[in-house]
Amino acid sequence: MSRALVKFVRVSPTKARLIAREVQGMNAELALASLDFMPNKAAGIISKAIASAVANGSYEPNEVEILSCRIDKAAVMKRWRPRARGSASRILKPTSHILVEVGRAEDKETAKAAPKKEVKHTKAKAEVAPAKKETAKKAAPKKEAAPKAKAETKKAAPKKAAAPKAKAETKTAAAPKAKSAAKKAPATTEEKPKRAPAKKAAPKAKKSDEKDA
Repeated sequence: MSRALVKFVRVSPTKARLIAREVQGMNAELALASLDFMPNKAAGIISKAIASAVANGSYEPNEVEILSCRIDKAAVMKRWRPRARGSASRILKPTSHILVEVGRAEDKETAKAAPKKEVKHTKAKAEVAPAKKETAKKAAPKKEAAPKAKAETKKAAPKKAAAPKAKAETKTAAAPKAKSAAKKAPATTEEKPKRAPAKKAAPKAKKSDEKDA
């Protein structure tokens, strides 16, 4: 199989693809003969690319056929045209890459068989990946056994909390005694102020006697 590549041809890719579809799969000698009678600009360029591909493989045109004729989009040249009222309109001049592959019918069969081998490799890789995931999932539950032991130690910890209850009972028992003592103390202090007003009653009586005199 041999190939030829023509780059940056001044032909629109959409126009060149119309010719490439007609030629693809044809015998090289028949394709060259048919392209000579086509008036399109792309026909002359594609015929030269086919002749170059045949010469690169040192074949005879009647021995080989066109395996693929591909037209790719290349750079686009931008130009401007003056229009009314000082404005300008844009002009696009596209270019394309032409790739022609030429070979015998046997080469075509080998080219079709090659992608099937690649699919098998991808399937083998896909089968290996789930196996790794399953082993990772199986290994994960072993690590979960440790938290259970921690949870059991946490449940056993509340047994030590019995001591604070005894302290709380002693505090509650001591608190009422202190309150009773505090209530008794104010009672003795309140009795002394009650005797003081009795002494002040005598002067009030003297004032009343003076007023009567």
